Amino acid sequence: QVQLAESGGGLVHPGGSLRLSCAASGSTKDSYAMGWVRQAPGKEREFVAIVNWIDGTSYTDSVKGRFTISRDNAKNTVYLQMTILKPEDTAVYYCAAGYELYAVIPEKYDYWGQGTQVTVSS
Repeated sequence: QVQLAESGGGLVHPGGSLRLSCAASGSTKDSYAMGWVRQAPGKEREFVAIVNWIDGTSYTDSVKGRFTISRDNAKNTVYLQMTILKPEDTAVYYCAAGYELYAVIPEKYDYWGQGTQVTVSS
């Protein structure tokens, strides 16, 4: 079992930046990929980014060049640096962990955090 706890959400103006963090605890000795999934009001969950245990990364097209995912294995923490934020980035952002190398759909993840709200508005 892996427990995940997100932090770092908030309100930001369009064009601004925000960094989300996700701390993992529990069975952190296992090799697993960690990702971010978001869900906007009235919409389905959407894959955002993933970093796996060999430091491979993947992003959804709408965030490429603006978001960067990274992980600090010593701290069992994954980060999502978000820049040039747009109103359409507004959503609840969930940290997730799974055992698939490149899990680019939400259903492939096994563990989930509680989520953190990101609101981009002027």
